[in-house]
Amino acid sequence: MILQMTKRMLATTDLRLLWKFSYNFGFKGVLAIQRFKRRIKRGVYFPPFLNISITSGCNLRCQGCWVDVASPPQYLPLADLNRLIVNAKKQGSYFFGILGGEPFIHPQLLDLLAAHPDCYFQIFTNGHFITDEVAARLRKLGNATLLISIEGNETISDERRGREKVLSNTMRGLETCLRHRLITGVATSVCRNNIGDLLTAAWLDELIRRGVHYVWYYTYRPIGPQPTPELALTPKQVLQLRRFCVAMRKRKPIGIIDAYWDDQGQALCPAAIGLSHHISPAGDIEPCPIIQFAGAKITDNDGDIFKTLTEAEYLRDFRRVAAGATRGCIVLERPDLLREFVLRNKLRDTTIRQTALAELTSLQPRGSQHTPGQEVPEEFWPYRFAKKNWFFGFGAYS
Repeated sequence: MILQMTKRMLATTDLRLLWKFSYNFGFKGVLAIQRFKRRIKRGVYFPPFLNISITSGCNLRCQGCWVDVASPPQYLPLADLNRLIVNAKKQGSYFFGILGGEPFIHPQLLDLLAAHPDCYFQIFTNGHFITDEVAARLRKLGNATLLISIEGNETISDERRGREKVLSNTMRGLETCLRHRLITGVATSVCRNNIGDLLTAAWLDELIRRGVHYVWYYTYRPIGPQPTPELALTPKQVLQLRRFCVAMRKRKPIGIIDAYWDDQGQALCPAAIGLSHHISPAGDIEPCPIIQFAGAKITDNDGDIFKTLTEAEYLRDFRRVAAGATRGCIVLERPDLLREFVLRNKLRDTTIRQTALAELTSLQPRGSQHTPGQEVPEEFWPYRFAKKNWFFGFGAYS
């Protein structure tokens, strides 16, 4: 399987892009985790990876979206982004998830990538703004992978994403990426109306045929102003997702990512273990993208992100509360505890709509990826090795 995947990568991209990926993301990512391990032994938490929502603007209106896409868009200024990344690099962090809204609405996204050729970026996008010109520049830069969201067939995509012809526009962006030989993935928020179509071997085969390099499956989270809870997976379906990923990793020559389980199949929350936090389009520092409350901004302490993050008492309290409550998602399982956390730390609502606390209060507890006694251990040895050494609980749940 490893040989097949290697052949596919060599046939569908080029050595320069593979080198950037291997060195900027792979090698530097491993070093970032090692530095993270050493820091937490001293009780100092600075994440090796940061997720940055660079804009709230988007051309779609997706169900379950927590971003203020209906309001005038916010944009993180390029100067603030550059300072953030420069200071993160000083701590050995070189990988950044770029989110929105739709990141390609930000007029300086590609300038950001160009300013940091020693970093690696994963851009979460609907693909609608990826033209030949954009893809050609991305290939020249070589330090980004595109993760394109696909949420179902034509009918379901239009329903889920609030517009018409969503899938055709997304597939056009996907094909543009692949034609320009970019390292390209497909992301799916698995829910009740797409699990039958996209969580299948046939769908993986279709992506392989097209030249897609990896897929990322995660569970739908009913949050935001229009949570649509009827789309949320049942506990049985969450286990189905986990079993599918474990089984297909051994059978299909495509990368399959599921970021919320460790090598033993135990659930984990990246924010609860300090592995990653989120920066909002207004520069707020949030525990994770779906928790829209903050007590600090990236401009605090004259932009010294290390000082701000490591001294943020509310982030320390979040790690304690979340890890003490569940190995899964505290937003889904214990919204009551999360509300207490927000009020206790006097956190501000970081949304434009200013209804995040009311939305949190109205959430009904439900299951997440934490299913004690039903763990599905990883079987594909390279992925198991990577998770065991670089993506696990880091003692947070002990």
